[in-house]
Amino acid sequence: MGFFSKLVRHKSIEQLQTEVVTRRDFRRVLGLWQLTAIGIGGIIGVGIFVLAGQQAAANAGPAVVLSFLIAGSGSACAALCYAEFAGLIPVTGSAYTYGYAVLGEFAAWIIGWDLLLEYALVVAVVAIGWSGYVQVLLSSAGVHLPVWAQQSMSAPTMEYYLQQLFGLHGSTAIAAPGDGHRFNVIAAVVSMAVAVLLTVRTEWGARFNTAVVAIKVIGVLLVVGVGVFYIHPANWHPFIPPRVVDAATGVGHFGWQGVLTGASVVFFAVFGYDTLTTAAEEAKHPQRDLPRAVLLSLAVAMVLYIAVSLVLTGITSYHNLGGDASVSDAFASIGLNWLSITVAAAAVIGVTSVLFAFMLGAARIWFALARDGLLPGWFAKVSPRFGTPARPTLILGLFTAVVAGLLPIGEVAELVNIGTLSAFIIICAAVLLLRVRRPQLPRHFKTPAVWFTAPLGIAFSAVLIYGLPWITYERFVIWMALGCVIYFGYGIRHSRLASHA
Repeated sequence: MGFFSKLVRHKSIEQLQTEVVTRRDFRRVLGLWQLTAIGIGGIIGVGIFVLAGQQAAANAGPAVVLSFLIAGSGSACAALCYAEFAGLIPVTGSAYTYGYAVLGEFAAWIIGWDLLLEYALVVAVVAIGWSGYVQVLLSSAGVHLPVWAQQSMSAPTMEYYLQQLFGLHGSTAIAAPGDGHRFNVIAAVVSMAVAVLLTVRTEWGARFNTAVVAIKVIGVLLVVGVGVFYIHPANWHPFIPPRVVDAATGVGHFGWQGVLTGASVVFFAVFGYDTLTTAAEEAKHPQRDLPRAVLLSLAVAMVLYIAVSLVLTGITSYHNLGGDASVSDAFASIGLNWLSITVAAAAVIGVTSVLFAFMLGAARIWFALARDGLLPGWFAKVSPRFGTPARPTLILGLFTAVVAGLLPIGEVAELVNIGTLSAFIIICAAVLLLRVRRPQLPRHFKTPAVWFTAPLGIAFSAVLIYGLPWITYERFVIWMALGCVIYFGYGIRHSRLASHA
């Protein structure tokens, strides 16, 4: 087989559909509502409880609701394409598996390697936000962590230590940090705790997740139901604050460009439904339930995001929403301390479902890559006791704990989005390609107006990628380069398809 032929070798749709019936790696225990709960759990979390307020304060002002609508529109187009693939190829691996069937092995590897990092970093971002709300609750009870354990290092602090260790950043000495923050202990602990939970039986974790999602949705409805009576329309003016540029850093904020930047960041908050497709081999009726769960979870989440964005920016000035616990801060600023604490409690309970969804997704993509031979087979061993991919799950728990403990939330969130947006572009393009190549395939769900919807999803995702900071591209390229080294050094030779050639 020639070099190029190796890159484009692929699994047939029929082969994947046959494997769904014959494989017994996982137990089929998840119904429609548990799958939908995984999707809602993956979408609703830090986006509502942290990023909505932070992006209003930093980039969009009250127009953060437009940021969510822009991001949600692009996400909806991709969701419709995901739903078609989920009904057609209900196999563990989500976008990675879909890419393997349509675009070939190398493209599939790029998608899988990309999503492996993105899902893991989502866990880290969410853990950081979760930690902020836990500390609100602890403070209300008079408990305060040592300063070094409250937050991760700031960017200047990180630069200082890098210079001390490696002599980086030139010859100019960086001043020693004075804020005292070194490691976010709570964020690291919860990352490992969720990894341990996911090593036990999937249905136990799914039942826990469903209960947690219910509590979270009730908490969000409480925010909207109470907050609507405290809205002052004056806080919405100007709806899109005028553009300003920081003279010292040259970084711009607000204006329509700020709305777009906000959409690029909060896009992190409007995907997550794709995590439920990684559990395809654990669904009772995957071809029927997966497309329904994808669309239902996104629809519920978008309604709640829009409502909360309007309430937050209506009850207080957007300038007051920049903290790690922005919803609690908003209600505390108008004297509703009881609701501030209640929201913090709901966030602490509810945000764990996001950790659950993305850790589950990352572990199953890792498992799928190893099962196909693109990573060592040691990672594709299912725990004989629990029936879960325990090895990649626990390794991911350790990785996310370190990232969540050391890095600030903004640095991690920006890196998350570029990878997921890239995957969305590929999925939308793959749906179109498969419609041309295999129009006769029986599809359990068909993307409506596919020749409009899929290109629109591609365009939205490309625009949002354009709005990301340049340093995000640099980090993304480094991760992709590492992935290419692993694929050409190991995966291309050990692929299961290589042995069948």
